[in-house]
Amino acid sequence: MSPKALHARFLALSPAASGALWMTLAACLLATLSLLVRSISGDLHPFEIAFFRNVAQLVLMLPWVWMAGIAVIRTTRTWAHVRRSAFGIGAMLTWFSVLTMMPIAEATAISFSAPLFTTAGAALFLREQVGVRRWLATVVGFAGVLLIIRPGFHEVGQPQLLALLAAALIAGAMLSNKSLAKTEPPNAMVVWMGVYMSIFSLPPALTVWTWPEADVWIWLVVLGFVATAAHLAINRAFGAADASFIAPFGFVQIPFVAAIGFIAYAEVPDLWTWAGSAVIVASGIYIARREAKHRQAVAVQPALGVATLGVEKV
Repeated sequence: MSPKALHARFLALSPAASGALWMTLAACLLATLSLLVRSISGDLHPFEIAFFRNVAQLVLMLPWVWMAGIAVIRTTRTWAHVRRSAFGIGAMLTWFSVLTMMPIAEATAISFSAPLFTTAGAALFLREQVGVRRWLATVVGFAGVLLIIRPGFHEVGQPQLLALLAAALIAGAMLSNKSLAKTEPPNAMVVWMGVYMSIFSLPPALTVWTWPEADVWIWLVVLGFVATAAHLAINRAFGAADASFIAPFGFVQIPFVAAIGFIAYAEVPDLWTWAGSAVIVASGIYIARREAKHRQAVAVQPALGVATLGVEKV
């Protein structure tokens, strides 16, 4: 199939299907990003890696701004961009630090409480309808996180707590993305994120500053490409469908990052990590299916002429 035909078929997909594909692509790119951060952390502090990653994203987007014209990034929602970037830099600094403290697969599994936080936040802050069944599935997902951490049976130290904090901050950034996607073009969102997160990440980087060696610069550029592509994909995913539906597709990152950790660092996740991950994935899939059924019910309802008939909460 030619690239043109493939593009046409992609454009013909439903919003939910295209959103799911964008989020799956983003998950694979974010897994690759984790590997790059772990690798570069042997030469640079995570705070400095975060700064260069944000600057690289901004630099990579400037040619698009130049060709499209400055008008493409004009916005009336400056504080929304600042809020999203504040969540983002908090999540980034925390997450990059976690990657240097514990196995990648375990850290990623814990971080996947983020979509669970997102489901709750989508109901509380974005007014999306989240019924009893999806709330129960979210609770089950958090039980999966507890299986991985095993408080009382396994030492819960700073790395595990930081991973949970990163998950909460990631959820805040995801919800901010969803809110911004209602009015802002995806590329413009990435540009403003690069601007504000470069500014926010500079002070922490200066406290640990060392100049990168020549070969490290190459990997920093690669990291910038991967990170920029991931966020472009995320923005398109959240622009296509509801946050509570899209978020669970990020679970693809778990097996992907586990394979990377095994190949690159011979890290083998223990049984509890896989069991907890399975519970989290199952809850995420259930949430996605209930959301899809709810969307179908709402779409069919007017055609049946039963506008007064209540739709079962999911």
